[in-house]
Amino acid sequence: MVRTELAQLLRLAFPIILTQLSQMGMGVADTVMAGRYGAVDLAGVALGGGVFWPLIMLCAGVLMAITPSVSQLHGGGEQARAGEVIRQAGWIALGAALLVIVALRSAERLFGFIEVDPSAIPVAVDYLDAIAWGVPPLLGYFALRYLCEGMSWTLPAMVIAFTGLLLKLPLNYLFMHGFTLGPLTVEAMGGAGCGWASALIMWVEFVVLAAIVARSRMRVTGLFARFSVPDPREIGRLVRLGLPIGLTTFLEISLFSVVSLLIGRLGVEALAAHQIAMNVGGLAFMIPMALGIAVSIRVGFNVGAKDLAGARRSGRVAIGVSFAFAAVAAVLLLGAREWVAGLYTTDSAVLVLAAELMVFVALWQFVDDTQVTAIGALRGFKDTRVPLLIALLAYWIIGLPVGVVLGFGYVEIEAFGGVRGFWVGFCAGLFVAAVVLVARFAWLSGRDDRILAFAQR
Repeated sequence: MVRTELAQLLRLAFPIILTQLSQMGMGVADTVMAGRYGAVDLAGVALGGGVFWPLIMLCAGVLMAITPSVSQLHGGGEQARAGEVIRQAGWIALGAALLVIVALRSAERLFGFIEVDPSAIPVAVDYLDAIAWGVPPLLGYFALRYLCEGMSWTLPAMVIAFTGLLLKLPLNYLFMHGFTLGPLTVEAMGGAGCGWASALIMWVEFVVLAAIVARSRMRVTGLFARFSVPDPREIGRLVRLGLPIGLTTFLEISLFSVVSLLIGRLGVEALAAHQIAMNVGGLAFMIPMALGIAVSIRVGFNVGAKDLAGARRSGRVAIGVSFAFAAVAAVLLLGAREWVAGLYTTDSAVLVLAAELMVFVALWQFVDDTQVTAIGALRGFKDTRVPLLIALLAYWIIGLPVGVVLGFGYVEIEAFGGVRGFWVGFCAGLFVAAVVLVARFAWLSGRDDRILAFAQR
């Protein structure tokens, strides 16, 4: 039974892994290409991303209520009801997109308030002004992707994300360095060009996925069969289920972003090294994150099919696989940390500091990978509120204060001063999250009455 579950989990997870890696690859492309363009452009893109991605992942997390909702309908043989779920989620995506655009247009005030290195602010502002054009299609893409994943069809998102990555490299280069195409001349934009390239790709991905959903086996959901006006009851249900997911994701990502902004006070070199380490850690994180999405689908499907023993087995197998991957990733990162850092920068000071931070990246694999998989399993049960409280405790009450105290030298420990102290805070917060979330899964998975009550949400 375990072998069968492992095969089903990996069948779902493999395309998601490639999807996540391709999406992360776009961030890697921005970091590498902006770093080659100049340290100020790298810092500006890092600051812009520190504002953009927490807001996007908050919205995407709310929309992630689609996955357990659709997967439980799928497991119960009620696929035709999924179309209405997505139509109402579309109204959520549209409203959220408008709010995000307003926030991005106001980010310059935030940079000034935090007192980051002023040389990077113009690049960050131009980057955000550009990428804001891609927010509406990006959230629409997430809604359609979660529909496909809830129906256990993870291949389309993989193909589209990989295609987007292939487009990202030449588009980044063109917008960063400028180009002339017939009567059209685009001046060199530096780091801001990464934002324009991303926005264009977001529109392409949304249009292509919408066409696939309209012409594929997803037609069974009836998504495009009719138009639906906003239904406050269904929108409220999705928001109640999805908002804790979004806030949980937001608390983690915003912790990283706030730390990036605080590290900006330590100078461009510290911020650039931190961004490189975060980029490498994020790249490795895509695999356990994909396992978390896959186990959410498997647990949700089994709950919908009333196979609660299968749901428990799905969660246990996924957590075990994630921990095993963490061990492999940690060994590889420790062995290749200087070489990996050298791929991002030729600045010797940045390279040395980034290689030091890779040690922390290796250590946090064990706790970060475990906690994200446990969260995925809990989401499959539609258990989203308690994980939110756990995230608040671990990330903001433990992780951030530890990082600030060590990073700014309020408690002087020479080996953990400066940017290193913030990474100690990351590891401390994620350790607490991993332990408590695994304990939560172990408790909930053994209580069938609670699982069935959650399923009615």
